[in-house]
Amino acid sequence: MLVQNQIEERIKEKLAVHHMSLENESYMHNVPAGSESHFKLVLVSDEFEGKRLVQRHQLVYGVLQDEMMKIHALAMHLYSLKEWSERNALAPSSPKCHGGE
Repeated sequence: MLVQNQIEERIKEKLAVHHMSLENESYMHNVPAGSESHFKLVLVSDEFEGKRLVQRHQLVYGVLQDEMMKIHALAMHLYSLKEWSERNALAPSSPKCHGGE
């Protein structure tokens, strides 16, 4: 099973998800073609309501404990449903990697 699929399944299994987007951004980095090493996660969940950013990250890292051993980087954009609505359902774009291209 692809690492991306494992991450998606684990999150859906453990968290109440309103919206999730998981993008393999490995192609933007200096890694072999077909790598699954760098991901961008946009996740909207009621479970983030009232939590500080570090607490949200800790929650996701806890859910993905096994999967984190298989990847190099996970950029996380974590929102409550209210915050996501206030952002007009938009997450920031990832910067270009200095070692990629």
